[in-house]
Amino acid sequence: MPDTTRPERPSPTSDHVVPWPEDVARHYVRRGYWQGRTIGDEVLAVADARPDSVALVEDGRRMTYRDLAERIDAAALRLGELGLRPDDRIIVQLPNTIEFAVLTLACLRLGVIPVMALPGHRRHEIDYLAGHAEAVAIAVPDELRGFDHQAMAAAIQQDHRWLQHLLVLGKPKVPGAVDLHSLCAPPDEPVSRATVDSYRPDSRSVALFLLSGGTTGLPKLIPRTHDDYVYNAKRSAEVSGFGPDTVYYASLPLAHNFPLACPGLLGTLLCGGRVVMGTHRPEDAFAAIERERVTATSVVPAIAQRWIDHRLADPDRDLGSLEVLQVGGARLADEVARRVRPVLGCTLQQVFGMAEGLLNYTRLDDPDDVICTTQGRPICPDDEILIVDDAGQPVPAGSPGILLTRGPYTPRGYYRAPEHNARAFTADGWYRTGDIVRQRPDGNLVVEGRDKDMINRAGENISAEEIENFAYRVPGISLAAAVAMPDPELGERVCLYAVTDRDVTLQDVHDVMERAGAARFKFPDRLVVVDSLPTTKVGKIDKKALRADIARRLTEEQPARH
Repeated sequence: MPDTTRPERPSPTSDHVVPWPEDVARHYVRRGYWQGRTIGDEVLAVADARPDSVALVEDGRRMTYRDLAERIDAAALRLGELGLRPDDRIIVQLPNTIEFAVLTLACLRLGVIPVMALPGHRRHEIDYLAGHAEAVAIAVPDELRGFDHQAMAAAIQQDHRWLQHLLVLGKPKVPGAVDLHSLCAPPDEPVSRATVDSYRPDSRSVALFLLSGGTTGLPKLIPRTHDDYVYNAKRSAEVSGFGPDTVYYASLPLAHNFPLACPGLLGTLLCGGRVVMGTHRPEDAFAAIERERVTATSVVPAIAQRWIDHRLADPDRDLGSLEVLQVGGARLADEVARRVRPVLGCTLQQVFGMAEGLLNYTRLDDPDDVICTTQGRPICPDDEILIVDDAGQPVPAGSPGILLTRGPYTPRGYYRAPEHNARAFTADGWYRTGDIVRQRPDGNLVVEGRDKDMINRAGENISAEEIENFAYRVPGISLAAAVAMPDPELGERVCLYAVTDRDVTLQDVHDVMERAGAARFKFPDRLVVVDSLPTTKVGKIDKKALRADIARRLTEEQPARH
């Protein structure tokens, strides 16, 4: 039973969201970017137009658009019967399954706001998200890859006043937990669409929260509205050549912005295509591409490299249906980019974007030079770009600098983060991306690196500061600095430099992070113990010198590896 001592509702989302200025919003409406339709409106319109077309595939399960629409509305009503109401927040931490899609879309229909957690997150991250979002519900798998998510969620539930509902994909083991298979099942009797329509959220309201990379520790919540996210997904689909005949293979965790709406799951559904749920393992992916005649998919650079290697070792799979391989999440090396078409037989589309908004794509008809050596150009005429130096002044044309941006799908601030917003956004609404880019005369961007203290490990952004905070919990570590070290497979790995007064091992650091419940992808890959850390002229730890040092160490070790 719910705790009757709890207040009725968490604070309204609108109290903590930075809106677009009204004159800017009117401009976006006039230009047709914002059309006053919710994500639910758009999905149901496609279902009405293509009821018998297959929308979702997972292993042996196939679901038509008619089935999907019925399940979405049935699930929305069941969520309402549990007590969830518009503007409530729900943490969604699910693998790529049909239930992920049905639950997420049911929430969007009802006006309940999903917080898109990653399957790899553990108690450290989920506990924070539950508190920061004031979540009233959490949806998790029972167990996934040997980890008991249900037990974790039940433990977190005890610590949060709002978190009353636990939804489980699998067998519920906790009293009061709800079976997601049943919640997302077909309706027992016909559902009145008008009943669910009565809960319809405003298109300007927050649809869902994406997670930032979190440069200062735990991730920030990025509020994406129905208006801006519909444009994000539909325009991405247009640029990527998606249509009713598209068969999209979801290889990356769907909670990421890239496979969710760039164009991903939502972009495919909004143009009447088919989404095939899967994993990024090349054996699974290639079998699904052959079986389902997949036409498009998206991966990060490390996975692209693995697929290329696997294809060379096993050339017998029929991948002839695959037309487009999108690669994003991190910079793709030019030499790997040039191997995509010859080895995999499809067009490469580079995607450089961020959950905070701005998306850049190479176009499918671009020449090879553009496709293989740039990260594309903005998708919207009203995507504003500024490239500035450390002082905030515009750099000369073609010179590298820090990328700032504004636009119709780039929010003006993080959720409940006024102090961070003052650093991440300018007073007139420019988002400081932290990416170092240069813009070619043809408008395409080339990513040169990062200004923010981030490590991009196979597409997962890891905060150096967060790793350092864990390191300081290890007895004997007096100074710590985490930096990216180059890796041919993952792009970057985490290297931790430490000054110690006793013997400290990498396992000691891992043990601290394990006890804290940190996601395993954040665990440092290497520990370098030093007598002192280099500093800049103003006394800060010189991360540039440390990155150069680890690159030198790796080069010196290279001969020993052969």
